[in-house]
This record gives sequence, C-alpha cells and structure tokens, in this order.
Amino acid sequence: MSRNIGVIVAAGKGLRSGFSEPKQFVRLLGKPVLLWSVDCFLEHPAIEEVIVVAASDYIERIAKLVGQNDKLTIVPGGAERADSVRAALNRIGPANDSDTRILIHDAARPGITTRIIHDLIDALDDVEAAAPALEVADALKREAESELTSVDRSNLYRVQTPQAFRYDAIKAAHSELSTQDLVDDLEAAQASGLKVKLISGEERLMKLTFPKDFEVAEKLLSLPSLPRIGMGYDVHAFEAGSSVHLCGVEIAHSAALKGHSDADVAWHALTDAILGALAEGDIGDHFPPSDPQWKGEPSITFLAHANSLAQKAGYVLSNVDITLICEAPKIKPHRDKMRIRTAEVLGIPVERVSVKATTTEGLGYTGRQEGIASQACVILVGR
Repeated sequence: MSRNIGVIVAAGKGLRSGFSEPKQFVRLLGKPVLLWSVDCFLEHPAIEEVIVVAASDYIERIAKLVGQNDKLTIVPGGAERADSVRAALNRIGPANDSDTRILIHDAARPGITTRIIHDLIDALDDVEAAAPALEVADALKREAESELTSVDRSNLYRVQTPQAFRYDAIKAAHSELSTQDLVDDLEAAQASGLKVKLISGEERLMKLTFPKDFEVAEKLLSLPSLPRIGMGYDVHAFEAGSSVHLCGVEIAHSAALKGHSDADVAWHALTDAILGALAEGDIGDHFPPSDPQWKGEPSITFLAHANSLAQKAGYVLSNVDITLICEAPKIKPHRDKMRIRTAEVLGIPVERVSVKATTTEGLGYTGRQEGIASQACVILVGR
C-alpha cells in the first residue's frame, strides 16, 4: 500500500483577483476557496496526510479557518510557488521511500474531486508523474505586429492540478532545479526525464485568477449532481455450525450460514446495492463463486472493492439502509456493533448507516428458520 500525501499551495497573494484579500480566503458559494480543497483531501480515505503551504503572514488565519485535524499540517511558504512546494517536500523529509506519493495542488482550484484524486493515485502505478488535463478545443491564434497566425492545437492540453508524483522522484527533480522558478511541478518532472501520464481533467477544476473566474466557478460548482440509488438482496441457508457473520460481526447461533465465502448475507446485499447504483453488475461478476480463490473469503473484501469503485467514479455514500430478515438470531443486541463496523469499512460516519431487522411471522424459508435474507439500499452522491 502506498502512502499518499496531499499538498495544497496557498501562499500566493492573488493580486489579479480584484478582491481586497488573498483569493484563498474569498468565499465561493459561502465557503472559503481554500476549504474546498482542504475538505476534499481530508475526507478522501486514501490520503493519509495533508500539508497546507501558507504565507507566513496568514498561517494563524489559515489555522483558524481549517481547524484542528491530526491529518493536517501548515508550513510557511516561499517567495515563489516553487519555493513553497520545496518547503512542503522538505517538511515530509528525506526522499527514501519509493512508495510515498504526493499530490501537489493549487488552492486556487477549488473544483477538486475524489475521482481526480483516485485516478492520479492509480496512474502512479505505471509512471512517476501524472496530472489532469483537458484537450484544447478552441481555435488558437498568435498575434504579432497586428497580424494573426493560426496555431495547430493538435496534442495541446490545458494542464490542471493536483499533479501527482512518486515522492522520491519529484524530490530529486526539485533539488536539481533548486535555484529556478517553475511554471508547475510537471516542468521539474520533465526536466528530470520522468515519465508523465495525463488523466482526464474536469472543467470545474478551473483556476481562479480574475474576478470573472469566480462567477464561472460558482456556476460549475453549483451544478446539481444527480444521486444514484442501488438496491441489493441476498439469502443464505443455514448449515451446521455455531455462529453467523452479519455486517462483519460474529454472532453466536445454533447454526452457521452456508456460502462460498463467509456468507455475510448483509454485506453481500450491501455490496450488490453499491454495484447496482454504479451499474457495475453484481457481486458474482466481480467475485465468481466458481473461482476457488474466493472460498472462505471475508466479505469485507467484496464490500471494500465496491466502495472503492464508487470512490473512483467520484461518488460517496450518502447513506446505507440494511434490513435483515430472520426469526433468529436476534439482531437488536448486535445492531450498534454492526453499524459501527459497516461505517468503518465504508469510511463514513456511523450516522449514515442504518441496520434493522424484521421477521416474516413464521412464513416462508426465513420463517421456517432455514436461512437469513437481507435487503440493502444505498444512495450515492457525486462530489
């Protein structure tokens, strides 16, 4: 597993923005520009540490703005952007860990998304540097001495941030160019011969520079994201045994649940609900019961996989509702543990997880205590 660190460069003055204060403090849809990026990095489950680089005059103000968080550190920046990035690299320490990955982001780009972070981290499996980019669609002209000439826009890209790097590689690249200012960190990577991959960027990831940019960003960030709803259902029969696994909790019982994996019927239904919301098939498509490698596999593997697919697609779980259908065992005594365990695996607050149970009043296979069934519903929201 890689160690992933987010760096947010917020040391600039933003003099062209037209505001009386640095643009990172200007409110965008009621929220300071800086906090859009800070919150996205802090809430992302793959990011272990966040470093905000600030002008010395504003460190105290930023500390009050972002609040106390064990994952977050604020360091003083430099006169130029490259100096600020180097300050963050020095804060991390010696570049002796090839598994550490760093995502360097400009606070002036508040439209960062979880999908962008996921895709950048994944890209570093194959290359040493990656960045989001958009192809140039408009016609390009160069003006010189009142004359216009066309510029071929083939293979031209608008490169955005975050830009992601294997830490040891970008640390060495910046060290080689320690006396130079840089357009961006990819310039240092290119100068050092690092292999770079461009991923698909997003229009909402635009940079705020001029007053009109704030109006455009507000429209892009306020566009409604349609929720996606998924429903899952599963059933497992009883077999000889002394306990069952439900929502990752082992419960003593007079029988066990029969299945190729650990037969956690609740998490199987929940996995299918998430996959259904994503239109990604069902649990059998991803983990075929005919494949011996999944025999006895704990269901946390399946649930974590589905949750990872949702995050990679740019979605987070708004809420989860699980219903267990059985006569026995009694669910209520274990319900809180089941909610807590499910929330831990999904990386969401426990308040978003509902677990409840019902019976069929003695009717059907669950009423005859031949097994346990479960239904699950989820809502995914984009971010």
